[in-house]
Amino acid sequence: MNVNMWSHPTVQDNIRKLRSQGVNIIDPEEGYLAEGIMGKGRLAGFDKIVESAVKLTHLQQDLKGETILITAGPTCEDIGPVRYISNRSSGKMGYQLAAASQSRGAQTILVSGPTHLDPPAKVELVTVRSASEMREKVLQNWSRSSILVKAAAVVDFKPREFSAQKIKKNLQGRCLDLVPTPDILSELGRQKGDRILVGFAAETEKVLENARNKLKEKNLDLIIVNDVTQEGIGFDSDANAVTILTRDGKEFNVTKRSKREVANEILDYIVALKNRHG
Repeated sequence: MNVNMWSHPTVQDNIRKLRSQGVNIIDPEEGYLAEGIMGKGRLAGFDKIVESAVKLTHLQQDLKGETILITAGPTCEDIGPVRYISNRSSGKMGYQLAAASQSRGAQTILVSGPTHLDPPAKVELVTVRSASEMREKVLQNWSRSSILVKAAAVVDFKPREFSAQKIKKNLQGRCLDLVPTPDILSELGRQKGDRILVGFAAETEKVLENARNKLKEKNLDLIIVNDVTQEGIGFDSDANAVTILTRDGKEFNVTKRSKREVANEILDYIVALKNRHG
């Protein structure tokens, strides 16, 4: 197709919707187009199409028999009836993990904070708002799961008190008294048994050092870390670049690509870990 057609917002919105429903799409390639211009719009090469089809065929059954619990999106902690504390998570990474997990044969449970995303097809969706609600629903479904991927960006603090009325603006300013929200990942780490537990870390400094500390402190099997100061990846982006750290000290870099591709890379490592667990 013409490059302007491919890049049109409506086409890209439809592509995102299809991918969120588990449809695998091979992007067009850059090259010389019929209109006499260069751009992205050429049919992908035969070898790439065949490679993608073969890979998809092999992937579809490698999580069959597993129940994977995935968390996604932000949480929201209400200050009052109007305002709340949250973060910039869009939920896209977690939703792509759920779609990829389902397509690879797993029974998939998605516990999601508030997002504007369409749930992946055939995935069991559980919606929550606050960190406490997410903890409750995760623990309710924890016993059903053999693998948990904690991709949600849970807010770390909440207001000590909820204001029944809207807090009015004044010139003197106001202090908000905050208390910690439940540490869901630590709680799961203490009781995980032989389950596989995977966490995420969105960092802005000492990226790998902070992630390794979290990996150890939370008793995780894998942690997926990304530097959210980099442009074009992470929050609200359709692309991501991550580093996967294992509990035995290994480190694997996944360069920038679509979040669906990153999701499958992460699941590849989970499958390898599952196979080692026997």
